[in-house]
Amino acid sequence: MKALLVVAHGSRRVESNDEVRALTGRLGAQAEGIYARVECAFLELAEPSIPDGLRAAIREGATQVIVVPYFLSAGRHVVTDIPAEIEVVRKEHPDIDIVLAPYVGAAPGLTELLLQQALKTGRDSD
Repeated sequence: MKALLVVAHGSRRVESNDEVRALTGRLGAQAEGIYARVECAFLELAEPSIPDGLRAAIREGATQVIVVPYFLSAGRHVVTDIPAEIEVVRKEHPDIDIVLAPYVGAAPGLTELLLQQALKTGRDSD
């Protein structure tokens, strides 16, 4: 079974964490048939943690977990912290394929998305 784990930073602001949960819910609906399980986890300040999110997917029967960092740039969290959190669970479950996908900011379509968002403001002028 394939699972997808979206990893966000986490916030003291509950509504921000809920936005990530809602996004993950929409993603799960769109990814039906591709991933049996789509959940989110947080690096800090919110639950579940990355290791707990991975462990939950494994408990549910995941044999492969794709981890997508929901971050815009390759700062310390993307380069060091998230891989370290994943490594904890890789050592516990060496038989499970845990794959770290590129962070969202590296997506080729991001520039188009930013342009679309800017154009939606209706404040464009020639």
